[in-house]
Amino acid sequence: MAGRLFTKGAALLLAGIASAVPAPQQQTNTASVNTTDNTPVTTAFTTQVTPTPSSLGGPAATNFFSPAMLLKGSNLKPHLSQQRTNGNSQLGLLQAPRLPKWLNGPLPHGTPWGSATPGNTNPYMNPPNTGMTRSYTFHISEQTIAPDGVEKPGLVINGAFPGPTIEANWGDWIDVTVYNDLSTEGTTLHWHGLLQTATPWFDGVPAVQQCPIAPGSSFNYRFRADLYGTSWYHAHYSAQYAGGLAGAMIIYGPHNANYDVDLGPIMLSDWYHDDYFTLVEQTMAPISEGLPPPISQNNLINGKMNYPCDSVTIAANGLNCTPNAGISKFNVTSGLTYRLRLINSGAEGMQKFSIDGAKLTVIANDFVPIQPYDVDVVTLGIGQRSDVLFKATGKPTDAVWMRSTLGTSAFLGGCTLNDGISPEAVAAIYYQSANTSTVPTTVSTVPSSEIETCANDPLSSTVPTFKMTPPSKPHTEQIINITYQSNGTHDLFYMNNSTFRADYNDPVLLDAKLGNTKFPADYNVYNFGTSPSIRLVVYNYAQTGVHPMHLHGHNMYVLDVGTGLWDGTVVNGNNPQRRDVQLLPNAVSPTEPGYIIIQYDANNEGVWPFHCHIAWHVSAGLYVNLMEQPQSIKHDMQVPSIMAQTCRDWSAWTGRDVVPEIDSGL
Repeated sequence: MAGRLFTKGAALLLAGIASAVPAPQQQTNTASVNTTDNTPVTTAFTTQVTPTPSSLGGPAATNFFSPAMLLKGSNLKPHLSQQRTNGNSQLGLLQAPRLPKWLNGPLPHGTPWGSATPGNTNPYMNPPNTGMTRSYTFHISEQTIAPDGVEKPGLVINGAFPGPTIEANWGDWIDVTVYNDLSTEGTTLHWHGLLQTATPWFDGVPAVQQCPIAPGSSFNYRFRADLYGTSWYHAHYSAQYAGGLAGAMIIYGPHNANYDVDLGPIMLSDWYHDDYFTLVEQTMAPISEGLPPPISQNNLINGKMNYPCDSVTIAANGLNCTPNAGISKFNVTSGLTYRLRLINSGAEGMQKFSIDGAKLTVIANDFVPIQPYDVDVVTLGIGQRSDVLFKATGKPTDAVWMRSTLGTSAFLGGCTLNDGISPEAVAAIYYQSANTSTVPTTVSTVPSSEIETCANDPLSSTVPTFKMTPPSKPHTEQIINITYQSNGTHDLFYMNNSTFRADYNDPVLLDAKLGNTKFPADYNVYNFGTSPSIRLVVYNYAQTGVHPMHLHGHNMYVLDVGTGLWDGTVVNGNNPQRRDVQLLPNAVSPTEPGYIIIQYDANNEGVWPFHCHIAWHVSAGLYVNLMEQPQSIKHDMQVPSIMAQTCRDWSAWTGRDVVPEIDSGL
């Protein structure tokens, strides 16, 4: 499978290939969609500017030693307080709380979910009725943070980066009141991976299900924990989550493997020293400026890492940098087995997670328990999660490196847009009698070939515990072609020759409730009517790297992944992988695309986004809305009045203040 982002040494803005994208397969009962006056100005495909990355450690490399980017001669005692680096967050500290098996509440048959197991219970039908509500209050604000020692203006929730961890049992209700304390922009929060069955208006995407929460206003989300496992929540307004608005979301449910301790969420995120809006400006700069896409400067585990401070460069950029700021640390006990909840909460970077000398057992991908299998390294695209088991086999005095690497820069043939200076995040794992300031000396044995493979594990390896067989001949089969082309002034992503742009004042779901099924072309609404089963054949002709494609409101069946033209192959057709994010391969050439074949059961009425989860790609329009059962939306859906009130509040604010929507809005 091809996964390289650019041909090495390429530096052209225009590929110079004028070729219409073919649609080679038979399509069936396709969606109604308007693409009028929203097409690129030319059939020529474009590529991105390719700068030359720095060497590992950057200009100050001789003063530091890797992998923790420590000043030579120092130990792992942090030079900055947790308050300085991460605000009120406790993640990454040795005293961070371990997670329980479940939260308090009723225990029919001894557990909150009764006799349900991953193998005997359809997770999409009738979650447990616990009668419990887990309530949270979030304040979103601006704050200076320094997760890697470099101070920058960040966005935080309750003064913390990462934000507070949401916890619930499967079947509980989750109630979150969000206060927007930002002064100049709206916000929303999306609860990644939850189906939002019967509450589609709380999915949290502005211009799709709701209007943004205006500055000085609040909004109350209330939804069911309708799936179980590991996930996260994040802002869905422009690229705000790249500035810090994200946190873990843990839904306790049945176990499909035994373990002793739940070590909790391990959030993996690429990191940028510019504020998010500056990065959006770079993404959306005119072609004439010749700018590359945003490039990450570091990589974090639970919001922490060191950076090799270079006084000249840092000072030139007006940033304060403290070396040895502090990395994440974990305590383990010899002989015990630990559950690690891995989450790629970054903006662009593909994560390759490993623990030196250890095999990891994968027990779930996204919200789907799977038949366990062992790996040396776990691959996670943006938005993806994997639950893994780690057996602590070391001596009581041992210290071991945990690693998550972005690998070689994509500009040199890797998978991720990083500048090469600090692409690997590390955390220290200390056994029960180890000195918690000592520097581990373990080395990684993961071969570079695994780090440079820009793909998820083979579909044949990822078999769901609960068997589900999708229709072999779905009612609808729709081709979607992804391209990267010019609109005359800017390079944008197009899906079937239409790029997306949000109208914050006009949420699509609320329009559909009023019976409207005709929308402007740039809303990219695919109306699938009453179709009960939908297959999307998604081709990537854009030579801009791998796309982590995310579907809201569903776990999609992933039928096949590859390059070229799909030949009809379905992997594990009786029980294919299900998840909510899947990596779509890069195009091998302008005429040899990457592809994924996904399918879903259209049993959840609503308007559901389907998009690349790379922040900068969504900003540039790589997004469509999938409308499901519009007649049910119109006649049966009972939309709460808070949705209209939020739009009135937003309209009042935008009547006084200008909204700087320079990107797609999402």
